[in-house]
Amino acid sequence: MSKNNFNYLDELESEAIYVLREVHAQFQNPVILFSGGKDSIVVTHLARKAFFPAKIPFALMHVDTGHNFPETILFRDRLIHELGARLIVGSVQESIDQGRVAEERGKNATRNTLQITTLLDAIEQNKIDCAIGGGRRDEEKARAKERFFSHRDDFGQWDPKNQRPELWNLFNGRHFEGEHFRAFPISNWTEMDVWNYIAREDIAIPSLYFAHEREVIWRNNSWIPNSEFLIKDERDKVVKKKVRFRTLGDITITGGIESEADTLDKIVIEVAAMRNTERGNRADDKRSETAMEDRKRQGYF
Repeated sequence: MSKNNFNYLDELESEAIYVLREVHAQFQNPVILFSGGKDSIVVTHLARKAFFPAKIPFALMHVDTGHNFPETILFRDRLIHELGARLIVGSVQESIDQGRVAEERGKNATRNTLQITTLLDAIEQNKIDCAIGGGRRDEEKARAKERFFSHRDDFGQWDPKNQRPELWNLFNGRHFEGEHFRAFPISNWTEMDVWNYIAREDIAIPSLYFAHEREVIWRNNSWIPNSEFLIKDERDKVVKKKVRFRTLGDITITGGIESEADTLDKIVIEVAAMRNTERGNRADDKRSETAMEDRKRQGYF
């Protein structure tokens, strides 16, 4: 397929690179929030292009729940080595051990919300003034309210009704001591845009995105991976299914879909036919109608 068919990707890439360069110009100590998922990988790739031939001028920050897909951690470490970048790790387990947060109990327990405290602590300890994320407006209604530069107060909280105007791509990163920003360079991208860009740029991604056989259980209308962290009861039947994951997170809440898409071309075709958002298989987003916005107000990604 000729590159002319992807001119819109050039426009999205140019916009994202502009945002990344604005972050570098306006902030003293930004980081890229890196989860090992496709969106943070694309943001990291865009940062490489934005500042080439120099190295990426940002450290990468990973909030480690301790309940990760092993494949994600291996991918993260390989990429960090390849980039020669600095990695900052915020540990949810350390937050639990220090009594900063209390671990949830029960079958549907998750460490996802606990990441808020760990993230805000890491931002404060490392004096981060801007955290660059891979959030996109098409993912979820709360993320659709975000601006490219999203202000957080000195408690790390987000007020969706009090955001700064962004006219003609003019971004205002001014903030008082203790406040910080989140920046979202790929806000205007869709899931399809991300996959077409990954295919065009030949970007390496974790094997979890490709269909493969895995032990799973059926829970919350998704195939949840079997793992040592998953709390099961007699009703949970472990089966083997050929699945892939549209989004990556804590292994206990990330649901897979049955799929035969084991190549990028097949994934693009599959995504084109999808009618539900990729976060529809995340158990943490099913807790309430406003689950994501509630977490974001408290300081979530």
